[in-house]
Amino acid sequence: MGIIKNIMNEIRVIRERDPAIHSNMEVFLYPSFKVMMHYRVAHKLYESGHYFWARWISQRAVRKTGIEIHPGAKIGNNLFIDHGNGVIIGETAIVGNNVTLYQGVTLGGTGKEHGKRHPTIGDNVMISAGAKVIGSFTVGENSKIGAGSVVIEEVPPNCTVVGVPGRVVKRNNQKLVREELNQVDLPDPVNEDIRTLQYANTQMINRIIELEQQVKQLKRELEENGK
Repeated sequence: MGIIKNIMNEIRVIRERDPAIHSNMEVFLYPSFKVMMHYRVAHKLYESGHYFWARWISQRAVRKTGIEIHPGAKIGNNLFIDHGNGVIIGETAIVGNNVTLYQGVTLGGTGKEHGKRHPTIGDNVMISAGAKVIGSFTVGENSKIGAGSVVIEEVPPNCTVVGVPGRVVKRNNQKLVREELNQVDLPDPVNEDIRTLQYANTQMINRIIELEQQVKQLKRELEENGK
């Protein structure tokens, strides 16, 4: 994709996903736009073996935007980084198409591995503010990662993950659509488990009370028959 096409595509993506942008000119001030322009150049240099210049460009982008994308990371089309401050994407991370990242997201490694040590993010994934995805595994397509979640293991496609550590919640295998790109209306599996335990506890208490009543009734009948 040429420079002009890259610019027009970034403008389109940002305007589609951020209602706060009111004109094309505003996009040029947007951190996501700046960092992606730097990344595309740095990545080409990195793949050509010009590692110093690739890192030099990427570090300039960090200072300007607060977003750190290693030039070795592989990023597909239409990545959108909302606000973006504190976003980190590691060297061996792979990011698919139409992915949305919010501020404070980390796609990091464990620090113990060699080779592929950062996550692979499938197409149409949304990762909410402050979420950490750590390690070499895949987050399946059409999935959501809730705000503040810490994900350390594989996520199947079409799932929602919330909590620390992240817990997978099936979402009826529905593809993520643009209207669902919010960070609030996500399932809470911990709260659901608590409600399930409360219900089971209530059922058990009611059964115990019922058995006590049956025992008392049997005792009265035995006493009456013994007289």
